[in-house]
Amino acid sequence: MAVSMRDLDSAFQGAGQKAGLEIWRIENFRPVPVPKSSHGKFFTGDSYVILQTTALKSGSLRHDIHYWLGKDTSQDEAGAAAIKTVELDAALGGRAVQYREVQGHETEKFLSYFKPCIIPQEGGVASGFKQAEAMEHQTHLFVCRGKHVVHVNEVPFARSSLNHDDIFILDTKSKIFQFNGSNSSIQERAKALEVVQYIKDTYHDGKCEVAAVEDGKLMADAETGEFWGFFGGFAPLPRKTTSDEDKTDVSFPTKLFHVEKGQAEPVEADSLTRELLDTNKCYILDCGVEVFVWMGRNTSLDERKSASGAAEELVRAAERPNSRIARVIEGFETVMFRSKFESWPQTTNVTVSEDGRGKVAALLRRQGVNVNGLLKTAPVKEEPQPYIDVTGNLQVWSVNDQEKILIPAANQSKFYSGGCYIFQYSYPGEDREEYLIGTWFGKKSVEEERASAISLASKMVESLKFLPAQARIFEGNEPIQFFSIFQSFIVFKGGRSSGYKKYIAENELPDETCKEDGVALFRVQGSGPDNMQAIQVEPVASSLNSSYCYILHNDSSVFTWSGNLTTSEDQELIERQLDLIKPNMQSKPQKEGSESEQFWDLLGGKSEYPSQKLAREAESDPHLFSCIFSKGNLKVYEIYNFTQDDLMTEDIFILDTHSEIFVWVGQQVDSKSKMQALSIGEKFLEHDFLLKKSSSETPIYIVMEGSEPPFFTRFFTWDSAKSSMHGNSFQRKLAIVKNGGTPLVDKPKRRTPVSYGGRSSVPDKSQRSRSMSFSPDRVRVRGRSPAFNALAANFENPNARNLSTPPPVVRKVYPKSVSPDSAKLASKSAAIAALTASFEQPPPARQVIMPRSVKVSPETPKSTPESNSKEKPISIRIESLTIQEDVKEGEAEDEEGLPIYPYERLKVNSPDPVTEIDVTKRETYLSAAEFREKLGMAKDAFYKLPKWKQNKLKMALQLF
Repeated sequence: MAVSMRDLDSAFQGAGQKAGLEIWRIENFRPVPVPKSSHGKFFTGDSYVILQTTALKSGSLRHDIHYWLGKDTSQDEAGAAAIKTVELDAALGGRAVQYREVQGHETEKFLSYFKPCIIPQEGGVASGFKQAEAMEHQTHLFVCRGKHVVHVNEVPFARSSLNHDDIFILDTKSKIFQFNGSNSSIQERAKALEVVQYIKDTYHDGKCEVAAVEDGKLMADAETGEFWGFFGGFAPLPRKTTSDEDKTDVSFPTKLFHVEKGQAEPVEADSLTRELLDTNKCYILDCGVEVFVWMGRNTSLDERKSASGAAEELVRAAERPNSRIARVIEGFETVMFRSKFESWPQTTNVTVSEDGRGKVAALLRRQGVNVNGLLKTAPVKEEPQPYIDVTGNLQVWSVNDQEKILIPAANQSKFYSGGCYIFQYSYPGEDREEYLIGTWFGKKSVEEERASAISLASKMVESLKFLPAQARIFEGNEPIQFFSIFQSFIVFKGGRSSGYKKYIAENELPDETCKEDGVALFRVQGSGPDNMQAIQVEPVASSLNSSYCYILHNDSSVFTWSGNLTTSEDQELIERQLDLIKPNMQSKPQKEGSESEQFWDLLGGKSEYPSQKLAREAESDPHLFSCIFSKGNLKVYEIYNFTQDDLMTEDIFILDTHSEIFVWVGQQVDSKSKMQALSIGEKFLEHDFLLKKSSSETPIYIVMEGSEPPFFTRFFTWDSAKSSMHGNSFQRKLAIVKNGGTPLVDKPKRRTPVSYGGRSSVPDKSQRSRSMSFSPDRVRVRGRSPAFNALAANFENPNARNLSTPPPVVRKVYPKSVSPDSAKLASKSAAIAALTASFEQPPPARQVIMPRSVKVSPETPKSTPESNSKEKPISIRIESLTIQEDVKEGEAEDEEGLPIYPYERLKVNSPDPVTEIDVTKRETYLSAAEFREKLGMAKDAFYKLPKWKQNKLKMALQLF
């Protein structure tokens, strides 16, 4: 498409060079920039051009152009906005998608730029702007519709405007009322509350009351009575009448037109295929509510303007003024447009270059405009991060028919390609132990054992009350989190399960299972010692690749081979993997191009092999979808410019990052739907809603609300307090609105992980701090309660213990020469009781939203309680909460006959610790004065905490 200087409006110079939103208002048929302070303010008598620029992970910029038409705008201004949109696209290189937006019928994508809503004001350029600030506040009534984005329209302030199906906001001078129609959904009510918050902040400076009124609620409620008082008193509401806004052309037949000299001519065809579209022409695809204008790459600017005018005339002549028009360029068609065709190739033979943008950039550069952002920039290369604490505990089972068999710690990172495996990984979370339970399927594994693995893993998740995140992973598609958890991972050919052996016997297939005395070739890959893999491949020369290192062995020899494109870091991984594959044999290094004959003999001779690294699915810009799954059918709705607030606790959502997908399940979702979460993820991949040819073996994560792992929350600006609130979506939002815009929960920030992986995170295998497996015989204490830490903080240094190291076993160890005497300890026990009795004061009145109570992991063992433990007050139980340490006898005694020691020697991390004392009553060996001093410090620290946290600590003490 040719671009000349006269085609470029000066107002568009420099537009779209960086990510963000730019808006122009049409004044006297020319675009005039709107200042950022006025973004989101639209007037009903005007037309606007809106440009949204998004920076993609690929390094390029994506442009979406919208032109918005107010209900009172003139036809000439609307036409000018449409034409200027085409010109702006030309200035950006002719790749943008262009949307027509009509007031009250805007696309969800457009509204997502202005969350929570837009509320157009009366007036415009031609009539002059109304200065709402200078006017006395007037009462307004708005109707709100929408579950994910809200369409807000002002309606007459009258009882007849109300109905049972919608949500209404009554904005008065001192109070904002939200009226919830009895047939409206919880999600719609919650989204409308965001509009209430917007009105409160924008038009009341955040200083007014908010009230929620339920349809059908009795007049006895004060706020309900006050609401109906504005309408002259309560009266039954009429049934909703169907308006033009509610009408949709559901059954409208799809028609294709080509544009000739500004006229739309029908295209006769039995079915819609990509081959019908000619790169030298423009076409109109009429789908009723949606109308698309397709513009070939070789069409001129005038031809594109003519096609846009023909589309406007088409909807006007058909009396469909509210139809949405989208204009797409050949090679940059939207998913929605491509989905209308029966066949659409994955790639087309369109030559797409930077020529268009380059010519525009050259023109602008001569005018002195900075055009650095107009051309594509190189993508930023980042080392993949696992976004998970890698210092946790790992436990692995192999699946054999219907059973799972625990794998010893020494072998739990060695998998077989013909097997299925279940892993459970626990790691330090925000306020409790977090879990990831997953399944791994080898390429040669059998369907029966895959089904068994999923069933067994699902039961494990269910037994933990659906708190763990769940993963489904296939060999060859492992995510970075998986490799970082295992750190060193080996995949052998073949399998040892009975299901695999039965399969190869029935199909008369050779057993490929790796044998010690056989020839085996392993490809070594990874980014460092904390993320390295050895994958067994066919022992032939064609399996080699210049970008990798390999290990080749038989019963008597071991060779290491380094490709010419490998780095010293890649070659270092070979030695580490040799320790696991052939630990007691000396290797013979081989460099590509100088191999020995013996090396080639083991591979059966020389042959050609590739040099490029194997391509893995790269992470792309994420997409969020709301899901409805019923009777095996899945419907999804994309949510644009998503945030955490879009995740509704009643619904299921899918986050698609291309390399993996997450199925997020809200707390209020029913149990049956929770059990179907994996099926929903598989259906999503099967339907390929984004038309990107996703693999059915893409990793799937199932994430439960309130237990979101960091590798999920990184796609949001995450506030963990919001996911910890109780109640449905409406109740949560109402509490936030009434609390001034912030959650009532004051939870601590997510704990900083010990390491998120990377090349230098774990420099040596011997330096790993985490335990690689659970031992069934090992008693593991997840950690002491926060309340106990508050009391015991003066007796030990919490930073002295590695976060991944479990505390020692809780048990009572009495000194050899001193027996416990409860009578002698009574005075100090009473002192503790006196202190902690103040902790047991009645809590304040219950708030609407409470933080989630601390839960104990099922794997966490508890010390055996005494027979009367249930009757003991919390203050008495505090005495028994200590940890095991070596002790020795002291030299002095207090007035009760017990030896006394200085505080510095009683601390856990003391360089000169005492021995032969009862470590379960460490405080009794302090002098009376020092005991009171330290206990007083603990009490002061406790009362500096927020009241809700004090209550939470006292709840935590109940665990002991």
